[in-house]
Amino acid sequence: MKLLLKLQKLKLLWTLKSPNRTFHGHPRLLSSDVYSQYESIRQGKQEIPKYFNFASDVLDKWSEIEKAGKRPSNPAFWWVNGEGEEVKWSFEELGFLSRKVANALTKECGLQKGDRLILVLPRIPEWWLVKVACMRAGIVIIPGTSQMSAKDILYRLQASKAACIVTTDKLAPAVDSVASQCQLLKTKLMVSKGSREGWLNFTELYQNQSADHSCIKTRIQDPMMIFFTSGTTGSPKMTQHSQGSLGFRPLLSERYWLDLTPSQMIWNTADTGWILTSIASFFDPWVFGSCIFIHHLPQTDSEVILNTLCRFPVDALVGAPTLFRMLVQNDLSKYKFMSLKYCISGGEPLNPEVMEQWKSYTGLDIYEVYGQTEMGVICSVSKGMKIKPGSMGKAAPLYDVQIVDKNANILPPGQQGEIAIRSKPIRPLGFFSEYLDNPKKTAESERGDFYVTGDRGTMDEEGYFQFIGRDDDIIISSGYRIGPFEVESALIEHPAVVETAVVSSPDPLRGEVVKAFVVLSPTFSATDLKSLTRDLQDHVKKTTAPYKYPRKVEFVKELPKTVTGKIKRNELRDKEWGRI
Repeated sequence: MKLLLKLQKLKLLWTLKSPNRTFHGHPRLLSSDVYSQYESIRQGKQEIPKYFNFASDVLDKWSEIEKAGKRPSNPAFWWVNGEGEEVKWSFEELGFLSRKVANALTKECGLQKGDRLILVLPRIPEWWLVKVACMRAGIVIIPGTSQMSAKDILYRLQASKAACIVTTDKLAPAVDSVASQCQLLKTKLMVSKGSREGWLNFTELYQNQSADHSCIKTRIQDPMMIFFTSGTTGSPKMTQHSQGSLGFRPLLSERYWLDLTPSQMIWNTADTGWILTSIASFFDPWVFGSCIFIHHLPQTDSEVILNTLCRFPVDALVGAPTLFRMLVQNDLSKYKFMSLKYCISGGEPLNPEVMEQWKSYTGLDIYEVYGQTEMGVICSVSKGMKIKPGSMGKAAPLYDVQIVDKNANILPPGQQGEIAIRSKPIRPLGFFSEYLDNPKKTAESERGDFYVTGDRGTMDEEGYFQFIGRDDDIIISSGYRIGPFEVESALIEHPAVVETAVVSSPDPLRGEVVKAFVVLSPTFSATDLKSLTRDLQDHVKKTTAPYKYPRKVEFVKELPKTVTGKIKRNELRDKEWGRI
């Protein structure tokens, strides 16, 4: 362990001094500021700690600073639903409530350190409470989108061996339909005003608990979260992150993609199931003691978002490119934002014309970030950096990002290759631990001394990276990662479908959408194709998460294949994108 910590220290020093990085750090705020307390580690003067828990070492420290009157009076968490309801918590209140939830999970539900809990909630305050409580108790959190089907839930429960699930009354019936097949599922908690047989009411359970709870001691490499991430083949993989890779990483990094103060407020519109929400609406802002603003947003409504920016003092807005594409379609001259200064886009490349339109109306630049579930933010355009249209910025601190060829040789500036992050001899702190229960996939993700992202790109002489496209078949639509296998599996269940291939297709609003090429069964060849298209789309929506359905369907006589019978998805994709 001592050797590992010394190597980490050397790696940290090397990373911070790397010549292709330029930092635009914020001056120190307060001597008691949580972020500032780790300055000696960032400078390489002190070793990375063996033990770390985000709840006790960050959130509780901010609570102490708050009680001492050394933090601005704005809340730590501010939630609205657009219908008059509002929740505001200070760090002290967040600590009080999350300790009660931690007691409910451990004493009433019998969960222990290392147990896994699936958390499927929309943008409601309970999502944040459960998450903090799990950290206090050492319970591993598995977030999921509320759009999951019963089939999705079954797969996640069985694959993760989760002992508990927390969801709403809307998804409870789907859980019940598969629960009998999940022998390790002990407890079902429902966030609802009502009741349901076999479920514990979350609010009633935690409100009756004591607020006295001692945060469990966790090592920095202990598992903290598992994200299910889509692959090009097979079912979604379980990407495991540690206390260090998610919680300690923002304390170790410079203020690269996010530069906030305790008096500022950030609003991220991403779904709670994705890693961006954990980064942009949890770990990184709270490291800086900033306020996290959340709007329930049952649907993404551009007018609601614009009006909210006018009514509330949001300083930073984070969203997928789809968000900004939607917003610029409105008459922005009618809106005057209260406090907005900083706009960040991530999940897929943003069209330069959208950036220009947004700036012409608002006077604000949009800063792009690029990342993956496996290691969070990889590149970013930081405050003070020159913005190059079409570029996703420079490498994030802690990461040595390069463009490599198929043999993991580093390519010179301007040459196209695969975007990769150096993972040897020392695996950087922000990296995922492993693909759980899948050592083969974990090993395949590395090539030589690098983790390969599956994305192609270039780097210029100044160290700016440009995204070219996926090197595999993953579809990224409105920030959602969609594996073609999941959609194909749903389509092939329909009696009309003999064979199908799913690829990405360009879309002016979403960047790209799911397109299905379908070979029909002879008995359906004379069917009304428009009606059949709707039928296939509805079938996919019912079989898997609705966001995965093919927005475009093309019926073909046969699919292009290799001599070994493998479908040439790359050929279909290239044709779709005009590359053939």
